[in-house]
Amino acid sequence: MKIGSNYSGKGRCEFVVWAPFLHKVDLKIVSPRERVLPLKKDKKGYWGTAVKEVPPGSLYFYSLDGKKDRPDPASHFQPEGVHGHSQVIDHGSFKWEDGDWRGIPLTEMIMYELHVGTFTPEGTLDAVTEGIREKILDSSENIWNGPGALLPARLTQGQTITVRSQSLVLYMKEKI
Repeated sequence: MKIGSNYSGKGRCEFVVWAPFLHKVDLKIVSPRERVLPLKKDKKGYWGTAVKEVPPGSLYFYSLDGKKDRPDPASHFQPEGVHGHSQVIDHGSFKWEDGDWRGIPLTEMIMYELHVGTFTPEGTLDAVTEGIREKILDSSENIWNGPGALLPARLTQGQTITVRSQSLVLYMKEKI
């Protein structure tokens, strides 16, 4: 079972979210055509439904117990930021142009894991980004966000990244 929105082609999309303690979860599709659909809960606490006429680019969120509207915690894209609607993505439509690329060999990769809460005396993402902006982020090839809740973060010159609250793992080209 895949959580999140999973587009399977021809306007068909499956939605799955894990919310074992809720009594009701609805899928609210807000574009291109508004509709509210109830999700069915299984024995393990996963709620899901398969929906027709949901093209890539459709915006949606979940209604939790009829009280709170929230984005998909397993969203593939948040075009309006972490608090906005989630968007259905057709991953099969991307035309790869780098078919010969094989990645960075593990023997050449340098990994640095950083725990936001303990990296600086302040224990905040703002303090981390101030301290490592030039040293790490500019030399990083890949950034992996560790487990935790999605949080918005603002870097320099209006750039916005989304990170998870507990850790950042930076895959760098060279040692700092």
